[in-house]
Amino acid sequence: MKLSVKELCTIALTAVLIAVCSWISIPAPVPFTLQTFAVFCALELLGGRRGTIAVLIYLLLGAVGVPVFAGFVGGVGILLGSTGGYLLGFLLTGLVYWLFERLSGRIWVRIAALILGLALCYAFGTLWFVQVYARTNGPISTLAALGWCVFPFLLPDGVKLVLALLLSRRLKPVLSF
Repeated sequence: MKLSVKELCTIALTAVLIAVCSWISIPAPVPFTLQTFAVFCALELLGGRRGTIAVLIYLLLGAVGVPVFAGFVGGVGILLGSTGGYLLGFLLTGLVYWLFERLSGRIWVRIAALILGLALCYAFGTLWFVQVYARTNGPISTLAALGWCVFPFLLPDGVKLVLALLLSRRLKPVLSF
């Protein structure tokens, strides 16, 4: 896989955009951030392959301790913590988008890919949350975990998805590769 200097710079800037959007946060047990918005934008603007690479770089930066996650924190402990599954789920969203994009570049296919990717992110993150939370705080039902970590985010993430699609549509012509 060969990437041009323009592609590498755009991927790096997009990883930074995801970090900046993670810092815009409304405190809650699982913070409300603009990370999902940035992930949606990354995938729509850069495409599945480059967008997924940007998400991976963001996660790797956080894993080595760069404070790119919500609350200006970083480290592998965050990825292994109770909400780490949602962060790793962003990678699933990217991979699903990349796969669907290869099937068809039509807008409805890309939207379906983002929705399915987000659903997988929610599912993976919730299973992760239940396991980690049970080890540290005692058992929790999946329904309770969904109530804390997914249900409050459905509407905001839907709005973020629509806004990302609208913004990406306007910006994409500028980033032609």
